Amino acid sequence: MLPRLSILDQSTVVSGRTPRDAIGETLALAQLADRLGYARYWLAEHHNSASHAGSAPEILIAAIAATTQRIRIGSAGVMLPHYAALKVAEQFRALEAIAPGRIDLGVGRAPGSDGRTAYALNPNAAQAADAFPAQVRDLLGWLGDGLPEGHPFREVRASPAVATRPEVWVLGSSDYGAQLAAYFGLPYCFAHFITEGRGAAEALHLYREGFRGERPHAGIAVYALTAETEEEAQRLFLPRALWRLHRDRGHFPPLPTLEEAEAHPWTQAERDRMEAMRARALVGTPERVRDRIAALATEMGAQEVAVLTPCHDAEARRRSVSLLAGAFGLG
Repeated sequence: MLPRLSILDQSTVVSGRTPRDAIGETLALAQLADRLGYARYWLAEHHNSASHAGSAPEILIAAIAATTQRIRIGSAGVMLPHYAALKVAEQFRALEAIAPGRIDLGVGRAPGSDGRTAYALNPNAAQAADAFPAQVRDLLGWLGDGLPEGHPFREVRASPAVATRPEVWVLGSSDYGAQLAAYFGLPYCFAHFITEGRGAAEALHLYREGFRGERPHAGIAVYALTAETEEEAQRLFLPRALWRLHRDRGHFPPLPTLEEAEAHPWTQAERDRMEAMRARALVGTPERVRDRIAALATEMGAQEVAVLTPCHDAEARRRSVSLLAGAFGLG
């Protein structure tokens, strides 16, 4: 059985184009995903980054909600320690007023940035990260569950008052988020593309084992890229491989062009690392990628998969999304 298929978008900045271009490509791809039949379109949050333009998912969600018809739109995620839970609740209540029943609120604990930027966003960043469980509790309370007896802000109401509420997810790449989602009885999505799968099976097992509620609901977010031929897909993968090498060294540049990636003076160690990435990457023809996604979802016990497809060639990215939708029989 095939998992439900969605898209995760980091609004990737690419070499030779501007962050404004990246935002424009995000809006256009979301409209395409809506027409193709994808289940959700999730926006990531990053700060102080030359690689990603998506610093405010709540604003992108509003723009996409106003220009799509049926797809669910959400955050993947709002990095909650940067913000007051009340403010996030009000933002997403307002989004529900724009697109009732189509809003997802994915929350995470990671900074989505370097440590200094985290402190610039919130001078109490360290304490806020430790308070993440209490923030999730308060967020759920202001979205409709109500705050506990004795809470100092129990009488404060999040506005606007709307009939629907966003679907709240916990996002993570470690055991911590999995156990927190299980405790609160929330859906959980593991960032497989960040860890290249390391720790995914263990985290999802802990999630199911500790789940408090009717039924656990798990997802994974993966990097996936398709093209008409295996050779073309592997060619398009090369800039992503080089970008990952930079990331492993703590650098976050724009995604290079294919020509820049081909001209890079690859060392043997870098080539070995690239081949290891290539072996694990969900890259190839649509049918091959579909089968590997389905097998991975079955292995992990995930009901949903969100695909991340950063690609320098914007048309090749749209083609990948379309081909994969066809392979999954969407629409």
